[in-house]
Amino acid sequence: MNKNKAGILRKFMLTIILSSFFISAFSQIQTPVKWSYDKKKISESEYLLIFKASIENTWHLYSQVTPPPPDGPLPTVFVFEKSKAYSLIGKTTEPDKKPHYDAVFEQNIKSFDIEAIFTQKIKVLSNKPFKIKGLVEFQACDESKCTSGDDEFTFSLEGSSLVAADNTTESPAPVVVEPAVPQKDTAKQIVKSEVKPSKDSSYEKVNKSLWMLFWVSFFSGLLAILTPCVFPMIPMTVSFFMKDKGKGKAMFEAFVFSISIILIYTIIGTIVALTLGANFANFLSTHWIPNVLFFLIFVFFAASFFGMFEITLPSWIINKSDAKADKGGFLGAFFMAFTLVLVSFSCTGPIVGAILVASAGGKVLEPIVGMFGFSLAFALPFGLFAFFPHLLKGLPKSGGWLNSVKVILGFLELALGLKFLSIADQTYHWGILDREIYLAFWIVIFFLMGLYLLGKLKFAHDSDLKYVSVPRLMMAVITFTFVAYMIPGMWGAPLKSLSGYLPPTTSQDFDINAIAREHAGGGQSNAVSTLCEKPKYGEFLHLPHGLEGYYDYEQGLACAKKQNKPIFIDFTGHGCVNCREMEANVWSAEPVLKRMREDYIIIALYVDDKTELPENEWITSKVDGKVKKSLGKKYADLQISRFNINSQPYYVLLDTNGELLVQPRAYDLDVDAFVKFLDAGKQEFQKRGIVGGN
Repeated sequence: MNKNKAGILRKFMLTIILSSFFISAFSQIQTPVKWSYDKKKISESEYLLIFKASIENTWHLYSQVTPPPPDGPLPTVFVFEKSKAYSLIGKTTEPDKKPHYDAVFEQNIKSFDIEAIFTQKIKVLSNKPFKIKGLVEFQACDESKCTSGDDEFTFSLEGSSLVAADNTTESPAPVVVEPAVPQKDTAKQIVKSEVKPSKDSSYEKVNKSLWMLFWVSFFSGLLAILTPCVFPMIPMTVSFFMKDKGKGKAMFEAFVFSISIILIYTIIGTIVALTLGANFANFLSTHWIPNVLFFLIFVFFAASFFGMFEITLPSWIINKSDAKADKGGFLGAFFMAFTLVLVSFSCTGPIVGAILVASAGGKVLEPIVGMFGFSLAFALPFGLFAFFPHLLKGLPKSGGWLNSVKVILGFLELALGLKFLSIADQTYHWGILDREIYLAFWIVIFFLMGLYLLGKLKFAHDSDLKYVSVPRLMMAVITFTFVAYMIPGMWGAPLKSLSGYLPPTTSQDFDINAIAREHAGGGQSNAVSTLCEKPKYGEFLHLPHGLEGYYDYEQGLACAKKQNKPIFIDFTGHGCVNCREMEANVWSAEPVLKRMREDYIIIALYVDDKTELPENEWITSKVDGKVKKSLGKKYADLQISRFNINSQPYYVLLDTNGELLVQPRAYDLDVDAFVKFLDAGKQEFQKRGIVGGN
């Protein structure tokens, strides 16, 4: 008995160690800066040591001169082992680059993108070959996270014939080289303001978004349990562990089974994270091909949930996995979990796919966190009931209610799939899914879902509904209330709670609010008279709430100089959910509208618009060296190269020389803070006393 317990304990510890290995292996995958070293002989007694940093796209390496932590990042530092074989000449030089705004530390900081080359001159003091050893310490960040590290270097050099005697006595004390004093930045610095870009730091924002993704994925995993492919397997699987086995062994195998489910799904998320980088994420989120494909996939799965056909994997895959599961033990429990994942694919596939599509935004953590949250909830009941089998008696019997869950998921899949088609429609200006058409689809879909909940609509696999249960009635009430809420949107009601998921109100043909503004003499008619000329791209790009502005930076800047007004830049996107929420909940407030209409020249720059530019407007990026040929790529590159951030919305206030007035602002639904932001920008503009046209 003691031996059995000891064996179980050893297996349990082995499982913990393996799990820790997998988790740590997948969490430490960022190596954004790679160093290489070279040397160049300048004269018989002088060498130039070359330190080359290759930096991954979207990451940046910080200078040797930075604001001290915690207000600033860790600087790049070169540490040389002290030796009498050489001496350092001067200080380590770095690329000449002006400081620019860093969103992580919220101030002007000098940093480098793509590549940075540092050099250090040394004088040879030995007539024999020798080595120079040392260490470079550094920190690198992208828009959401930072990493620090170090790298050892060794240079092998020839001695100098000009040196008469050998003086190579080593000393272990290292020499930390002070950086060369950077050239004075003649550009105007960002003026400090009491207005902060956000209540939260960038790290807090990232943590909040990751936690939100985790909980959404976790509840999706709980929902997946209530599908016909999964729920009936709970008692079957648990009974497999308890059959003809001791309690200790059964609990161990149930633990391995649950951990295996988590590992399988998390590995899927890791593969997505490693294979879909930032460039591919941009393609996924804005190009019409993946968005239309995702829409068709959601419709395909919805049809399956409605009972039109059954999605199954090839039987040979499931049979092979099932055969290995019958062997029992550690591997048996793993393959039992793998079989469950395969068998439940027809029900969990759409949910898992939706999580991966939503989270694959070019960052490594999101798909991993999403799959971990989903799998944790998915594995929970199997482990729970295996440890406490008496709880199985309290489970409801599987039956028609499981198919009802599946059909309801089908309605939700159909509604959510329209979002992908809407993004492609807005980005390419097809005009086939304007706001009222989109709303009409949602109203009909959720109205039919309400009828289904009341038993007035049936599908092929549905059982007869003899009566409507109280939970089902409550769900029907909520669904019809949601439908009633959406109906006024057909005539222009803002529907603020849905603003992030609907096409913008500017795409609506019939908007009572816009008509009322025109008849009242406000809004668009007044705004046009304050513009210098007809906005480029104004025939298909629009601002909400009757505001008017420009969609081309150069045109807007020229008008601002002519009218001597500060500039409000809105870095936005057709597929940006948070942008629509800001417009519906913050821009719509009268104090904000008044200031934007009267005090600023508005320039809305769409970073995902696919409009092709004439060849004379193409630009070559200083970030990646590629030629930007579309309107969206041009302004996405402007946002990254100038402000070192690529998330939207992002609001920037400039003077007529194109210099920052106050710190930029990101997504934040605090109306009062946004008003203060606008007021601070206007006050700073007046304080500078810049005359338009200069």
